Parts: sequence; structure tokens; C-alpha cells
Amino acid sequence: MKNRRLALLCAATGALSLTSAGAATAQDPAATPTPAATPAPATTTPAPERRIADGITAGGVALGGLTLDEAAARLEQLLGAKVRRDVVLKVGGRTFRLDAQTAKLEFDTVTTAKRALYAKAPGGAGSGGTAAGSAVPLAITSSTLAIRSWAQSVAGKVSRAPRDAELRIGLKRLDVRASKKGRRLDWKGTEKLVKGVLADASTSRVLSQSVSAVRPAVTYATLQRRYSTVLTVSKSEFKLRVFKRLKFSKSYGVAVGQPAYPTPSGRFAIQNKQVNPTWSVPNSPWAGELAGTTVQGGTAANPLKARWMGIVNGVGIHGTGEEYSIGSRASHGCIRMRVADVIDLYPRVPVGTTVLIR
Repeated sequence: MKNRRLALLCAATGALSLTSAGAATAQDPAATPTPAATPAPATTTPAPERRIADGITAGGVALGGLTLDEAAARLEQLLGAKVRRDVVLKVGGRTFRLDAQTAKLEFDTVTTAKRALYAKAPGGAGSGGTAAGSAVPLAITSSTLAIRSWAQSVAGKVSRAPRDAELRIGLKRLDVRASKKGRRLDWKGTEKLVKGVLADASTSRVLSQSVSAVRPAVTYATLQRRYSTVLTVSKSEFKLRVFKRLKFSKSYGVAVGQPAYPTPSGRFAIQNKQVNPTWSVPNSPWAGELAGTTVQGGTAANPLKARWMGIVNGVGIHGTGEEYSIGSRASHGCIRMRVADVIDLYPRVPVGTTVLIR
């Protein structure tokens, strides 16, 4: 029994020693295994930002060696205000302005910088771009419709329609209002000119445009041809006047219609002419037994002596055998003249001649 207790005690002591040794081992740093080290991430060097080839310019601005952003900034700094300048147009003694906002002008500096970036260096292969040479165009846009509208507006303010000459026929004189030339601005040419300067920052924005003369359709010379001869008859003065090429030429005494058979008033034209005219007698009581008949020209019974110049409704200018009636209201509506006078007048008056009776 004593030996059995001794054996149990020894076993317990051994177990305790083993447990203590295990605990001591767990707490010993030297006994803890070292974990595997995590490899550090690889360090990469960023690619250098692409730069514009040396010698490349845009609008006269050197962009070589600049990045895209740097080039865009430089373009705005050096050219922005210049590109957006007003267009000043001097025409017809007046000045007109077109601002960038009205023209809807846009200056795209980024697109311009991209053109430079992809351009070939002068004299070299460059970076494979497509724009050859050292200068690239500026990316400037504007509204064609806005510029056209402005050009048409200017043309409307500057242009002036011509004024035709006009004739006022009076009994004693002919008054002519002189013609006046008009002027016209070619708005299509103006539109093209303005669009050209807006697309180029180096071009002057101060423009001069000329107007073209527009001739009137009717001038003094036109009236001279149209009214080569004019007759006027003053019933109150018993006078017939002749005007040639708008100037007074000659006058004659006449007789006019009786109060019961007045000579018509108005503006007429010579309809026909006849030497020793036949008289177709009106079917009227005053004609007596000759009413409705025809009297041969040149006979004593024919009151239309020597010459006839028909005006309107059977009324005309003719010679009379009753020359004492000149200066009175004696006829049945016709205009009577002395025979010598009507013969003198006849070749001066072509068919179609304007006649004013008043």
C-alpha cells in the first residue's frame, strides 16, 4: 500500500512537471516560429507627359515643348482677347460693330493645342501626326447665320433706293424733279469678308467696304425722250403752248368750246393726224342739215381747215376759216387755230404727244 501511494505521487509529479514545461515553452519567444515576410509592392516610374514638338506654332504663338494643358493656357493668355476682338466695318460714311457674342464666335484652345500636339515637327518626322509643317490653324468657329443676319442689317441701313426723275406738267412750264442715284451694299461680300477676318487672329478687324451706285430707271434724259413734245392748252388764256425736250418752244392763240359745248379738261394724247381732214359731222342739232353726213376735206363746207390733230371723243385741234373767233369761246368743243398757225404746228406734233387742257 505504501508503495502504491508512492507510485501515484511520482506519476502526479511527473505530469505537473510536463504541464509546466509546456506552458514555459509556449511563453518563450525564442520557441515561437517566425511568419513568412510579405514582399513589398514593386515601384513603377510614371511615363513622362507628352509634349509638343519643337518649332510648332499656332496663330504665331510658339508651343514647342509644352504639354497639352500648358499649350491651351498659353493660347488663351496670348490670343484669347485678340481672337474675340470686335469687327469694325466702315461703310457709307458710317461705322458698324460686330462683337464675338453676336457672331457666336468660339475659340477652342484645347482643340488647337491637340492639333499642335499631333503635328509633325518642321523638317522632321515628329510624333506621327497628320498636320505637316510648323504652324497649325487655330480652332475658331462662328455662326454663318448670325454673321449673315448682321451683314444684311448693315446693308439695309446703308443701302438707298434710287429716285426716278418726275415730270410735272403745268400750263406755262414743265417742272422736273431730278433723279437721284441710289446705293447698295453687297451683303454677301460683306459676310464673306467678316467670316475671313474672324477666322484669323492676325488680321486687322477694322474693315472698309464700298457701296455700289444704283442708277434710277427714269432720268432727265429719259423724260426728254418720253416727252419730246408736250402741248398745253389754257382755256382761260386762249393759248396753246408747245414744249420741246421739256423746254418751252412756241405758243399760238386759239379758240375753245362754247359754254354749252366746252372743250374737255384733262391730260390726253394726240390720237391721229390728217391733212385736209374729212369731217364726219356729229349727229347733233347744232350741225343742222349736215348732221350725220360726211364732208370732204378741203371744201368750203368743211370747217376743219388745213390740218387735224385728234385728241378725244371727236375733239381735236384744227384750222378755222373764222379766224376772228380766235381768243374766244366759239367752237363746239374743238381747239381752233389760224390756218397758218395750224400748218406751222402740224409737223412739230407727232402722234402720241401729251396734251394738257385746263
